[in-house]
Amino acid sequence: MDRPVGAALRRRVNGVRTASPTAVAERFALPLLAAVTALLLALLFYYPIATVFVDAVVEDGRLTFGPLVEVATDEFYLGRVLGFTAYQALLSTLLSVLLGLPGAWVLARFEFRGRDTLRSVTMVPFVVPSVLVAAAFYATFGANGTLNAALSAIGLPRVDLLPSLGAILVAHAFYNAPLVTRVVAAAWESVDAGAVETARSLGASRRRAFRDVVLPQLLPAILTGATLTFVFTFATFAIPLALGGSQYATIEVFIYSARQQLEYGRAASLAVLETGVSLSLMALYLRYERAQAAERRGIRTLVRRPLWPDSWTRGRALRRLAIAGYAVVVALVFVAPLASMLYASVSVDGRFTLDAYRFLVERQATGAAFQVKPLPAIVNSLVFGAATLLLAVPLGVVMGVLTTRRFRGRWLVDALSMAPLVVSGIVVGLGLLRGLVFGFEAFGYRFTVTGAVAIVAAHAVAAYPFVVRTVAPPLDSLDRALVDSARALGASRARAVLDVELPLVWPGVVAGAAFAFAISIGEFDATVILAEGGGTYTMPVAVERFIGRRLGPATAMGTVLLAVTAASFVVIERVGGEFRG
Repeated sequence: MDRPVGAALRRRVNGVRTASPTAVAERFALPLLAAVTALLLALLFYYPIATVFVDAVVEDGRLTFGPLVEVATDEFYLGRVLGFTAYQALLSTLLSVLLGLPGAWVLARFEFRGRDTLRSVTMVPFVVPSVLVAAAFYATFGANGTLNAALSAIGLPRVDLLPSLGAILVAHAFYNAPLVTRVVAAAWESVDAGAVETARSLGASRRRAFRDVVLPQLLPAILTGATLTFVFTFATFAIPLALGGSQYATIEVFIYSARQQLEYGRAASLAVLETGVSLSLMALYLRYERAQAAERRGIRTLVRRPLWPDSWTRGRALRRLAIAGYAVVVALVFVAPLASMLYASVSVDGRFTLDAYRFLVERQATGAAFQVKPLPAIVNSLVFGAATLLLAVPLGVVMGVLTTRRFRGRWLVDALSMAPLVVSGIVVGLGLLRGLVFGFEAFGYRFTVTGAVAIVAAHAVAAYPFVVRTVAPPLDSLDRALVDSARALGASRARAVLDVELPLVWPGVVAGAAFAFAISIGEFDATVILAEGGGTYTMPVAVERFIGRRLGPATAMGTVLLAVTAASFVVIERVGGEFRG
């Protein structure tokens, strides 16, 4: 076909496209979806958070900054509350890094059977509910826990470890050491082998090559893992609430206490201080992540060594002995608490019994309306989880598509999409309570939502960033020639996304959905703020209500919660595969 005829044909095709309503709809589908997504995020997240900030600076309808100034200048809140929160977060970060770095070394430098499964276990922080960890630690270190039972069996005195700062730190390490392991192991696997070999060829010892070549490449990842750990432990709630009591209360616990006392100005002011610290640290993390995305391409990585060597030397034997010792520590910190919870749910004074489960059945049949009943808690959790999927997955997919497009200001969209990771559930719950449950006036009407709707909104806000993180990486790594070919054949941008891109990254979408469901099932912070009595209690709230009062029912309900989250983890592991973000 000669050029004039081809040009005429293109003009005709373009004319047909312009005249077709379907083509016009497809052309504007992505911008429309982006606008709807932005509107939903503004309504469900940014407006509620803005409500909290307004409560901190407005008194009696006037802008005075009074509540914020009062809290910011109060020695108790600034020194005792904020200081202790930062102190325990710092100690938790140090402990998490100390526990996480050896795991990163093992995963990055050794090859062994089960390595991929062990690497998958490092996702535990994202699928195990925090209140479940609290129940597990009560079952292990509580007055009637397995530790005291073991001490009594061998004739040693019992110990009283709860409440204590040490229990809080170890529980935080349970969550965040795997995060450090995952981040640092990924960086270690990306170390330039050529640079290490060059250093060794120039006479550097193994230790000198590690110090001068490997460690500088690992340091940004170590700092990133430490920063994320500090952010997460600074905004911790369920673990200090359950394991620390009033003596070791963090800023989150004081926000919750102020809300319970209806002191919304004080609660909002504390929330503003906490959110400011978290946002600053997360901004540093996102800056590092963008820099790393441009690096680590096209390099030859280090070869992993077999865990069980063909021949032994003194150095190899010492390294394997250190790995064995680390495995024992891992078993004590990570495996023993969950095993103790399972054991406590089916035993009393060392004998097998199902009394805890019978108690749950009896409570369901005879419990008063104000008491925690297990069946509604289970049903509510499943219903809220399903509703969260319907909201979080579309939001996450649309944001994942937007963050992988090339346009000015993309970094800002990425940062805004990740903001819910920084703002704690307590703050989100407080904002939804003040902004949507209490309602707002517009166009002469007062708009309000029920607590159940607000809970679903809070769960979706908490979950959709994980959908973004499982969908965006595979989208970003797709062969753009496939998309360009579809566009060349006449497909609109929306049609190319639906027919080409999403089918290729569908496992990532499914893994993101599993993440969203697991996060909804385990969400406690916002739910405990928004739950309207027993009618909207979820499994995590039920576990918390039993902790400290009835260990057996708490561990029994925790076992049910563990089964549901374990099923979600299996879906993430089996379906998500290499698409996990």
